[in-house]
Amino acid sequence: MCRWLAYWGTPVLLDTILYKPEHSLIDQSLHSKLGVETTNGDGFGIGWYSPGNTTPALLRDVGPAWNNRNLRELADHVRSPLFFAHIRASTGTAVQQSNCHPFRHGRWMFMHNGAIDGFPLIRRELTLLVDPSLFPELEGTTDSEVMFHLALTYGLDRDPPAAVAEMAAVVERVGRAHGIEHPLQMTLAVTDGERVWTFRYSSAHASRSLFYSNRVDALRRLHPDIAFLRELSEESRLVVSEPLGDLPGAWSEVPESSYGVIQPGLDEMHRFAPAAA
Repeated sequence: MCRWLAYWGTPVLLDTILYKPEHSLIDQSLHSKLGVETTNGDGFGIGWYSPGNTTPALLRDVGPAWNNRNLRELADHVRSPLFFAHIRASTGTAVQQSNCHPFRHGRWMFMHNGAIDGFPLIRRELTLLVDPSLFPELEGTTDSEVMFHLALTYGLDRDPPAAVAEMAAVVERVGRAHGIEHPLQMTLAVTDGERVWTFRYSSAHASRSLFYSNRVDALRRLHPDIAFLRELSEESRLVVSEPLGDLPGAWSEVPESSYGVIQPGLDEMHRFAPAAA
């Protein structure tokens, strides 16, 4: 499957979160500790927002992240308050640029780790549930892109948690109608450029790993000697498939069947339970 990170907070260089950490996403592309696969080399993607633009920029490529010279060059020059970064391990669909995350629609970005079990069997049925006005935007062949467009169909722009919940419920309903016991496995992130919503859920209630960074003010008290922490606002936050290092007190696990909201002011954590459709 895949590894990803979402960053929201004080504008930082991409290099700061992508390359510099001890167990960075680049290191995880070769040496993942908590993923299904150790190596995640079936493409990568970076998405970010820049001042004055509501539409995010994307860089996606089919090669592995660990030796991409353009990514290394870009990381030293791009600064943003919001990054999505994803390294892919294909679950069976083609290694091609249109299958690399994040996916984009207007101001929205979406990325996912996991799978729809039996996707080849139910792909046509799920795809035909996508709103006809969104259908021409489907460029690739992944279950993740279909999940994103189903969430858009069900009102992502109005109520992201409700739209993702309806998407998950529909996937489970269709999958079980075809005899698939546990249709859905997902940790995903979605953003409109102002807030970030992250979800951890699976039909079997045994979801892939997901962690969030603890409050910066608490980390400063624990580690007053770390200069980097003094540069961040107290609201800065990372959500990651697996921790970027072993700094004591830095990480907490996202609870099973829950979603979080990273936003100005207090962040939120809620239970996530798609209604049986």
